[in-house]
Amino acid sequence: MKITRRTFLRAAGVGLSLPLLESFGASSSSAAPKRMIAINQDLGFIPKRFFPETAGRDYQLSPYLEKIAEHREHFTVFSGLSHPGVDGGHRADKTFLTASPHPGRASFRNSISLDQVMANEVGHETRFRSLSLGINDTRSLSYTQAGVEIPTIKSAAELYRKMFLQGDRKAMEAQLVRLQRKGSILDVVMGQSSDLSKRVSASDRERIDQFQTAVRSLEQRLSEAQAWETRPKPKVDEAMPEYPEDKKEFFEMVRMMNDMSRLAFQTDSTRVITLFLGGQRTPGVKFEDGRSVGGYHNLSHHGKDEVKLGELEEIEIAQMELFGEFLRDLQDVEETDGSLLDNTMVLYGCHMGDANIHNNINLPVILAGGGFRHGQHLAFNPHNNTPLCNVFISMLQNLGIEREQFASSTGSLSGLAKA
Repeated sequence: MKITRRTFLRAAGVGLSLPLLESFGASSSSAAPKRMIAINQDLGFIPKRFFPETAGRDYQLSPYLEKIAEHREHFTVFSGLSHPGVDGGHRADKTFLTASPHPGRASFRNSISLDQVMANEVGHETRFRSLSLGINDTRSLSYTQAGVEIPTIKSAAELYRKMFLQGDRKAMEAQLVRLQRKGSILDVVMGQSSDLSKRVSASDRERIDQFQTAVRSLEQRLSEAQAWETRPKPKVDEAMPEYPEDKKEFFEMVRMMNDMSRLAFQTDSTRVITLFLGGQRTPGVKFEDGRSVGGYHNLSHHGKDEVKLGELEEIEIAQMELFGEFLRDLQDVEETDGSLLDNTMVLYGCHMGDANIHNNINLPVILAGGGFRHGQHLAFNPHNNTPLCNVFISMLQNLGIEREQFASSTGSLSGLAKA
């Protein structure tokens, strides 16, 4: 396998974290691990600029897809997909990876997200069973078995510290004490809830059971954290990013978080990532040439105003270009059996089909990499949508998780096959 100078420099200092590379002593038969990152572009895209007008392998790229044309053979674009029963406009963000119906209702209860199903299977093999990341927002895409939101890491600098900066022995011992203390508290809580469940109604016992499921999940995380605390963290030659404080530096924030996600996979710090790009909380957007436009959320409600549409299109083009840049960076990292992109499923999309009218049908979704046979537009019925969870089933099976059902799925997705 030929290793380019660029690839070697990127990997310098992380040899211990990349045991599968042939040139670092691994067997040529070793397979790189499978990974997944799910990215939610909070405010979606102008539909007519995103969706191709033709389908199949010979489809004509839409104006937005033209921005990632170099990766055409490495991604599939979908139309006619959504989550049945999911409504509520912006509130559907919490169900992008869960498909739990009616997120806008007061009685709504979420369920486990796609990434956590994966993390439950492969998370024990890495320091971080999964990473929940966010930009300009506290909202998360990740939910536990009990439907409890997993908080996001909101800064690329904070993520860098977690992954690569090793504390001294005193700090390490203090962290272990904190982890053990939390474990003791959970033991007490579990005992109290078990005693209480004997004296309450059936519906209350169901609520207590959900609570205990959440506690067990947290116990598992604490146990895994203790096991990894004394192990050395990987060394990288990339400096900690100077993460912007100005929320208008949205694109730079996205680029930095993309870089950290790539490093997380490259060092095998985790194999499952979610990234929420919080456009709603972005007060304005600054372009690389220094120009700024007004609030991102306000522009998404353009009402067909030509000025707003023009500014929104500029933002969305920049989003697509950043996505293309991320795919290129993954493609540039060579592994024993292909590139990092070949071994990473990249789900990119939004929970709204058209942010201007707050609908949650015909969602803009792209799946790149991961060993699928790409280079196509899979078009389904725009009025009677196919469940997006069918894509999720194909992704789970691709990761080696033999699931036939997830949320609203009716099977794996027709037309999406392994390469």
